[in-house]
Amino acid sequence: MPAKALLIFVDENDRWQEIPLYEALVQNLSRHHISGATAIRGLMGFGIHRRIHRKGLFGVADDKPVTIMAIDEEAKLRAVIPAVKLIIQEGLMVMVDVEVVS
Repeated sequence: MPAKALLIFVDENDRWQEIPLYEALVQNLSRHHISGATAIRGLMGFGIHRRIHRKGLFGVADDKPVTIMAIDEEAKLRAVIPAVKLIIQEGLMVMVDVEVVS
């Protein structure tokens, strides 16, 4: 079945009100009845500012990257984008084609 994946790239320490931004995003996607969403913590990465994010000294987090992946029909994902944009200060969103196989 053809579908789309909305990928949202943020930092682990980003916050929305009193909770981590990635948690707020997953909750927001759930409230909008998106079929599924997962927050994935990255080992290392960088964004537009070219600042490397990785595990720091003694395993302490150095603001690691987090990717939220949501999969559903294109129309449902496009409808939720304005609500997502309201809570993201910095970050990148991309939509890609996927094929759901099971």
